[in-house]
Amino acid sequence: MISVYVYQNGETKCVERLEPDWLDPSSRVVLWVDLVAPTREEIQSVLVDTFHFHPLAVEDAASEIQFPKVEAYQGYLYLILHGIDFQEQEHRFATRDVDFFLGRNYLVTVHDGRSRTIARMREICSQHAHIMAEGPVALLHRIVDAMVDNYRPEIEELEERIDRMEQEAVLGSGDDLVREILDLKRDLSSLRRVVIPQRDVVGRLARREFPVITDEMAYRFRDVYDHLVRLADETIMFQDRVTGILDAHLSKVSNRLNQIMKVLTVASTIFLPMTVLTGMYGMNVPLPHFPGGDAAQFWWIVGIMIAIAAAMLAVFRTKRWI
Repeated sequence: MISVYVYQNGETKCVERLEPDWLDPSSRVVLWVDLVAPTREEIQSVLVDTFHFHPLAVEDAASEIQFPKVEAYQGYLYLILHGIDFQEQEHRFATRDVDFFLGRNYLVTVHDGRSRTIARMREICSQHAHIMAEGPVALLHRIVDAMVDNYRPEIEELEERIDRMEQEAVLGSGDDLVREILDLKRDLSSLRRVVIPQRDVVGRLARREFPVITDEMAYRFRDVYDHLVRLADETIMFQDRVTGILDAHLSKVSNRLNQIMKVLTVASTIFLPMTVLTGMYGMNVPLPHFPGGDAAQFWWIVGIMIAIAAAMLAVFRTKRWI
């Protein structure tokens, strides 16, 4: 689906047809073309035949997943940024990329239709003409700023999951704690792989590496960059916390296993001489008898075994082995 928004003569309109004359900066028109889950025919018609974008940029825009980046082409910028995906029913972190083509008087966005930010921005542009009046760079900033702001609830959710795991690790509850920790580490790794390159992309916009970015817009992108820096720092901190929880949990499990092995080792060590003693007196050969006749031999053996066990326990206790 293709949506075309045009700001002209102080009015923003959603039109059905894209006029090639609007692409000329001297037309005094601000243009936003939004491609939602475009087909190959729509990509060919809009990106190639109308805007004449570079084939490599068109190929990246047509692919499903690309990491954040910014490329300068003749007359326009090509950006890939990621928005948070809150529509996933699974309890997992996910992002979806949005492609931007930024020219002097136009902005082209390409996405799969799940971007809440762009859906909301289309509504705002239809209701408030001044949004498009500020130009395509300001429109890009509004979209990127809203995309970054949407990361905050997910970051808070991740922090709550980490706090809950810390409590489970302390209380020793949760048989599936290791699996949950590993899932969370994977989510944090995915988040970090997206946030850090995205931070670098916005940082380049904030440093005015590209002529299309004015000083005023650079200041706005610098504010977004600061938000991304904090997000990147928090992901690193969260990874350290999760690693500490995993280490503490594995150490606790190892200590518990050591305690179990200690009990089993003590028991087997105590029963070893008893086994030798009963084995000797169980042989069908004449052996020395203890005083008291045949009826007292059993109690002599039992007494000796009890004495051996008590002596060994005393030695173990003295040496602080138990």
